[in-house]
Amino acid sequence: MKSTTPSRWRRAAIIVTTIVFVLVTSLYVYMQTPVFGDEPSGDRLARIKKSPHYKEGKFQNDTPTPTFPKGYTFWGEIRKSAFTSWPELEPGRALPSIITDLKNLPQNKDVAIWFGHASCFIQINGKRILIDPVFNTHASPVPGSIKAFEGTMLYTAEEMPRIDYLLISHDHYDHLDYETALALKEKVGKVVCGLGVGAHFERWGYDLNQIMERDWREEAGIDSALTIHVLPARHKSGRGLHQNNTLWASFLIRTSAYSIYISGDGGYGAHFAEIGEKYGPIDLAIMECGQYDSAWHYIHLLPEESMKAAIDLKAEAILPVHHSKFVLARHRWYEPLEKITAANKDKNAPLVVTPMIGQAVELGKPLPTFSKWWKTYQENKLN
Repeated sequence: MKSTTPSRWRRAAIIVTTIVFVLVTSLYVYMQTPVFGDEPSGDRLARIKKSPHYKEGKFQNDTPTPTFPKGYTFWGEIRKSAFTSWPELEPGRALPSIITDLKNLPQNKDVAIWFGHASCFIQINGKRILIDPVFNTHASPVPGSIKAFEGTMLYTAEEMPRIDYLLISHDHYDHLDYETALALKEKVGKVVCGLGVGAHFERWGYDLNQIMERDWREEAGIDSALTIHVLPARHKSGRGLHQNNTLWASFLIRTSAYSIYISGDGGYGAHFAEIGEKYGPIDLAIMECGQYDSAWHYIHLLPEESMKAAIDLKAEAILPVHHSKFVLARHRWYEPLEKITAANKDKNAPLVVTPMIGQAVELGKPLPTFSKWWKTYQENKLN
């Protein structure tokens, strides 16, 4: 009797090959969709190649930045994520938040408003500035993944007034959201971003004249009363298969009377002291403080490093962001706030400003103080 095993193996191999082919083809087709943006090319790429920070076909940090510190490995971190239980990554119920009517804010009122994670609105000197807005239910190109916490989605593009300047620190999905960018298109005057990031906006229908791409230590000149400086950060970039082909950045917004620093994402480095020496003292530093881990602290600040960086910047106050909206790390959702408020025991440390989502911070000297709302939330949760 003739064995049928070889034919069964052939059929199985054909089925597996077909499935793999379909999956790879589907992934390739999906990655051509607008959500992934576009890669720099033509004149934009020619300009990038002239940057001193672009070497060997990609952007580089000023300080050598390995992916993991010594003692950590990629597969080790995968195992930790897959086989270890991490408590209280999410709040479990709606977070408290406040709705501020942005469209009817008097234009002579200077305020900063945090929308959760890294998204912020600043009104200063009559200019409206929006930073890294993600008004989406998820922070990923895969719908339904990395979902926003309940209570953090009160603000959308529809609630935004006319935006003079849209600042994008880098093109990772939790800072540059395709659907948000589309919804804001008719409201945005200018986009200020690092080199190469403009390719995404151009694909999404923004006019080239709207886009102000800058290298580190360059200005986006606004007018005599307000300047935006594009400054270094220690991070990475990328939306598709090619990584670090666009530039990540931090920003400094300066008027004759006030200065606001926005860290974007990035690990600790000498650039903070450099910025502090050149531009300090800084009135308010909006600093990354969340979604961190000791395994990747070269590219994300730990809370104590956020405070150290703010001191280097000669900041008088720090507004910690990058927390309380998405799970992108393995710490308790409220841990960043606990640690950053505990880190300013030194009498010379900056004031820590901790508004709820949507709560206006009136810019001035001194800045207002806020309650430890996350503690009240946890206490009420337990009662």
